[in-house]
Amino acid sequence: MFAPLQSEVGKQIIDKFNIDTNQVDSIILYNPEKGLHNKSTAALKVASQLGFPTNLMTVFLIVPNFIRNWVYDFIAKNRYKWYGKNDACMIPTPELKRKFLE
Repeated sequence: MFAPLQSEVGKQIIDKFNIDTNQVDSIILYNPEKGLHNKSTAALKVASQLGFPTNLMTVFLIVPNFIRNWVYDFIAKNRYKWYGKNDACMIPTPELKRKFLE
């Protein structure tokens, strides 16, 4: 499930973990049993829940965090240059909307 940081669920997580939203520029993954992850760790943990072959990306969890986050930041910085940018946001389907907490 997904929730924006601005939602009630997002605000509860921000308060619980004392997250500085001025410094958050990435994905945050929260699992009540496994804690809080961000950037490359969060993305790879999400990938682990996806189907084959995407779930194979979890092998990169063996790479030290500072190296993974450098690669993550490099990709994030250049993604629009490489893949382009849409002029409008996608309207989510009802199926996609069900994946959001709020």
